[in-house]
Amino acid sequence: MDATNSVSKGVFVFKNGATRVKGRKKTQRCNSLLDTSTTKQHWFRMYKTNWERLRQMILKMQTSSYGKIIDDLLKFIESCQQTDTYEGFLPTAALLTGINQTDHLSQFEKLAEDIRNNTLSIVVLLPSRDGSSLKQAVETIVAKCIHGQQTDTAEEKPLRKNQLNLDVLHAWYTETHINCRVKPKLTIIIPDFELFNPLVLQDLILILDSYATTLPFVLVFGVATAISTIHNVLPYHVTSKIKLSIFQSEPSATNLNKILDEVLLTAFCPFHLSGKVFKLLLDIFLFYDFSVNGFIQGFKFAFLDHYFQQPINALSAIIDDADDLQAIINELTSAELEQIRQLPSFRPYVESLQNPQEVIDILTNDDYFKRSLTPMIMKVHNYWFTFHCALQILHTLVSDLPKAPLGRQLRELYCQCVSCDVTEQPEFKECMQLLSFLSKEEMLLKIKQVLDVVLQWVDRNDQLNIEGCLVYEVAPLEAMANGLAILSEELAVASHEQIDVDTQQDKQTLLSSQMGRQELREKLLTAAKHAKSESAATRAVGKIMDYFLGNIFQRHLHPPTGKKVPFIELFLYNDSSFIRRHIIGAPRAAVHTALNNPQFYTQCECCTLDESSCIIPSLPDLSIAYKLHLECGRMINLFDWLQAFRTVIDDVNSDGAEQQIDPVIQARFTRAVAELQFLGFIKTSKTKTDHVTRLTW
Repeated sequence: MDATNSVSKGVFVFKNGATRVKGRKKTQRCNSLLDTSTTKQHWFRMYKTNWERLRQMILKMQTSSYGKIIDDLLKFIESCQQTDTYEGFLPTAALLTGINQTDHLSQFEKLAEDIRNNTLSIVVLLPSRDGSSLKQAVETIVAKCIHGQQTDTAEEKPLRKNQLNLDVLHAWYTETHINCRVKPKLTIIIPDFELFNPLVLQDLILILDSYATTLPFVLVFGVATAISTIHNVLPYHVTSKIKLSIFQSEPSATNLNKILDEVLLTAFCPFHLSGKVFKLLLDIFLFYDFSVNGFIQGFKFAFLDHYFQQPINALSAIIDDADDLQAIINELTSAELEQIRQLPSFRPYVESLQNPQEVIDILTNDDYFKRSLTPMIMKVHNYWFTFHCALQILHTLVSDLPKAPLGRQLRELYCQCVSCDVTEQPEFKECMQLLSFLSKEEMLLKIKQVLDVVLQWVDRNDQLNIEGCLVYEVAPLEAMANGLAILSEELAVASHEQIDVDTQQDKQTLLSSQMGRQELREKLLTAAKHAKSESAATRAVGKIMDYFLGNIFQRHLHPPTGKKVPFIELFLYNDSSFIRRHIIGAPRAAVHTALNNPQFYTQCECCTLDESSCIIPSLPDLSIAYKLHLECGRMINLFDWLQAFRTVIDDVNSDGAEQQIDPVIQARFTRAVAELQFLGFIKTSKTKTDHVTRLTW
C-alpha cells in the first residue's frame, strides 16, 4: 500500500493532554478459557500434571544453559560498578545469541530481571520498536529510568512526555542518589541490534557518551548474527566511544538438542511423537525460526491434542507406582474400555492369547479387562525404557563414524528408529561395517562407552526407586551389560595372530558327493567372500557386532507398531496433517474463505449461501466488494464496481443507472475498497485514475 496514495481519506483525532480516569478497576486475569466441566475431566488433569512436570524439567535445563552466560554478564556489570570515574568510553557488552529472533525478547527480559535483582543497576530494556527515532529512544530511556524506580505509593506526578530528556534524567539521578556511597549504573539493553535504526543508534551512543561523565551508562547489545555486524553498522567515530566485550551464548540448536536428549526423547516423557510429526516440528525449527520456544509450544500443542482426541490416552501418564495406574484404570467407563478394545493393536494381542477363556473374559468382562490392563500398560512403559536405552547405545556407536550415515544427533536417529526397522536400512548396515573395521583398542573404548550408557540408565532407575516413583524392568539392561562385559574380556585377551580356518572338514563338506551343482556354487561363493585366515581379535570383534545386532538392536530397537507392542497408540501421536494445519498457517486460503464465505467463521444464519458464488445483501460490505472484484479482470472500473455494489445492497432503488447514488452506500463502498487495498488485493492505477489494478488471481 502506497504511503501517500490511497483510495480513501481519513480523519484522525488526537486527545491532546487527555489522562486516564483515576480509580479504574484492573481487569481480572482469565486463567483458562475452558469451563469447569472440562478442567475436572480425568484426561485434562493428567495432561496438566504431566506437562507441568515436563515444563519444570525444561525450565531447569534452560536455566542451566543460560546460567553461565548470565553469570559472566553479571560479573561484567559488577566490574563496571567498581570504577566511578569516566574512562573515555562507554562499557558495552555484545551478547551473541544466534538467529532465533522469536526467543530473544523473553531471554532479554529474563536477563534484565537478573541484572536488576543481582546488581546495583537501573535497567532499561530498549527494543527497536521503542526507538524508531532519536526522540522516542531518549524518551523511553528516561521514562523507564525515572518511572520504573518510583513506587506505587509515590505522590510525585509523572512527567509528561515532552519533559523526558537527559537533562531531566541527570537532575533526577543526582537528587535521588546524592547521599549514596555507591551509585547504581544505568544499564541499557538493546535486544535486537540488527533491527535498530543505524542512524538513531549512532546518534544515541554519541549523546550518551556526552553525558557519561555524570551518568554512568552501561550498554548491552543483543546480536543475532556476528560481531562484525556491529562494526558494519557503527562507524569508527562511534565505535571509538565504546569499549566492547563479547559474550557468546549457547546456540539454539545446541539448546534444543539438550532438551531433546534429557527431557523429551526419554522414557520418562509420557508422550512420544511419531517420525513424521517429530520431523515436521524439527523442520519448522531448522528452516523457519530456530526458536526453541516455538518447538516446545508445538510439542505442547501435540501433547494436548493427543489427550483431547481420546480421554483413554491419559493411561500413558507417568505415574509413581502401579497402584496409581490401577486407580486411573478404575475410573474408566464401559464406553472408554470399548474404545481401548477398538484400538488397532488390540486385535493382534487377543489373537496371540492361547487360552480361549481369557479371550472371552477380555472381550466381555470389564472387571477382568481392567485387572489385565495394568500389566499390559506397564509392558509399554518398559518397552519405551529399553527402546530409548538401545537408541542411546546406537547413538554412542555411530555418532562419530566417518560421514555419519545415520546422523550425528540423537534426534536424527529417533526419526529413523521410530519410523521403520533401522536394522534393515542400508545406512545401518554401512555403520555396522565401519564399526567392524575398528581396531581392538577402539572397539574396547566403544564397549566401555556403551556400558557407561547402560549404567546411567540403571542408576536413573535406582534413583526413581529411592524417590518412590515408577520402577522399570532393568533385567534386559543387566543382560546387555553382562553379555558385553564377557565379550569385551574375550576381546581384551585375544591376539592378532592369524588362525587358519580352512580345515580338512570344510574341504570334505565342499566336495561332498551328495551336493548339487547349485548348492556347490553357492558354498564356493560364500567361501570366497570370507578370508582364508583371521585372527582371534577379528573373530571377537565379529562376535561383538553380532551381539549388538541380534541381542540389542533387533530385540529392543524395533519400531513402535501395534503388531509387536499392544496399546502403543496410547503413547504415540502420529497426526501430522492436523499439526501441520494448525501450526503452519495458510493465511491466503483463510482470508479467501473468510471473504468468500463469511458464515464459515461467523456462524451467522443471515450469511448462509446456497452456493459459494452467490452474493446476498446481508453479507458484510467487504465480502460483497471482494466477491464482485473476483468477477473482474486486471483493471477494475471504480464506477462500474460501485454500481454493482449498489445493485446488491439496494436492489429496489437501482433501476436507473443515472440515479443519484446514496452517500451512505458510497461511503460503505469506499471503506470496503480501502480495506481491500490494505489487505493487498488491489492497488491504485497510475495510468487510469478511475481504475484500480487487481493483484491476486
